Amino acid sequence: MPNVIARRGLMLVLSSPSGAGKTSISRALLAREPGLSMSVSATTRPKRPGEVAGRDYHFVDTETFGLMVNRDELLEHAKVFGNYYGTPRAPVEASLASGHDVLFDIDWQGTQQLRQTAGRDLVAIFILPPSTRELEKRLTSRAQDSARVVAERMAKAADEMSHWPEYDYVLVNEDLETSTAAVVSILAAERLRRERQIGLGDFVKALREGQ
Repeated sequence: MPNVIARRGLMLVLSSPSGAGKTSISRALLAREPGLSMSVSATTRPKRPGEVAGRDYHFVDTETFGLMVNRDELLEHAKVFGNYYGTPRAPVEASLASGHDVLFDIDWQGTQQLRQTAGRDLVAIFILPPSTRELEKRLTSRAQDSARVVAERMAKAADEMSHWPEYDYVLVNEDLETSTAAVVSILAAERLRRERQIGLGDFVKALREGQ
């Protein structure tokens, strides 16, 4: 039976301009990695077709969101395209303590806030589109937003992409399978970091004692 060394979970952040692929990569990653769960954000934006409350987002009104902020119940929060988004604190902290990893699909503002509080628990990956033309094509083809909203997202993309130096890793998402495989490799390596393997001390002690 293989030795299982106690490990602290990590917070894996994927950020990108809208349409660059972070959501598609997140879904593919979750399908491959049973030890990884998605952080479910709270948001004030309306529910989109096909979304399920509690699975995709916790849909709340603006007053409730404000109370969550005031009670320090969110690890991070931001206003994006007129709506508020935030990460509930309690379930994330419980997952990390039990050795489970948590995936975040958040923007650069949220990542900056997490960086201030999460320390070494955070692993942040920024995803770039292969070209501006391809980004616009992806936004248009998914048919979730009006032409006006697509134009707003394209206008904001340049500013969002300027934050790439703040991340630990940067990927150009030309192909979903290749990009997902790269994130899997990053996750595997980060799980093996010495400081995350909190049971190493006891394991090495046992080895030295001949066990």
